[in-house]
Amino acid sequence: MDATRTARVFARGPALLRGLVVACMALVLAGCGYNTIQQKDEAVDAAWSQVLNVYQRRADLVPNLVATVKGYAAHEEQVFTAVTEARSKVGSINVDASDAASLEQFQQAQGQLQSAIGRLLLVSENYPQLKADQNFLQLQAQLEGTENRITVERQRYIQAVQDYNTYIRRFPTNLTAMVFGYDRRPNFSVENEAEIQQAPTVDFGQNTPPGG
Repeated sequence: MDATRTARVFARGPALLRGLVVACMALVLAGCGYNTIQQKDEAVDAAWSQVLNVYQRRADLVPNLVATVKGYAAHEEQVFTAVTEARSKVGSINVDASDAASLEQFQQAQGQLQSAIGRLLLVSENYPQLKADQNFLQLQAQLEGTENRITVERQRYIQAVQDYNTYIRRFPTNLTAMVFGYDRRPNFSVENEAEIQQAPTVDFGQNTPPGG
């Protein structure tokens, strides 16, 4: 009986050894921060997906907004052309958030679209009937909500990238990141953030009282 049991143990030896090696590697990787690096990297990707979603939502509102304004201000062709071209440029960019140059190009295009939309909305100040149009007011409200979501999701993305970049620079996780190819992720630039904070705002759907 003892001989049989011993033979079985030896037969299972390679499998046991492989299991032990895997367990040891898991412990080593966990100790070196591999799991946390992976989690933070995935958090950046998830945050970026949300950024893209809210930007797309804004772009989707543009055609209806342009069509509504045209109904009251058809001769404002230069403004319509600018916002349509800005939207088209945004849609033509195949952004790679892991590439700094691509991300910068994407930021600039989104900033241009934001400015073009702002100029389009300012047109309404000259057309009281447009300002009272229910469809226009609804689009303004949706756009305002979308702009707020963009701000929130951008900040979440910025924080996620900062957390990830800070973590992979620390020892010993910097070694783990180097071994497994986890590189620093580019972030929204400080200059772009300043432009967004200073972007002209529009008083959505609210008329200014005379003499106010």
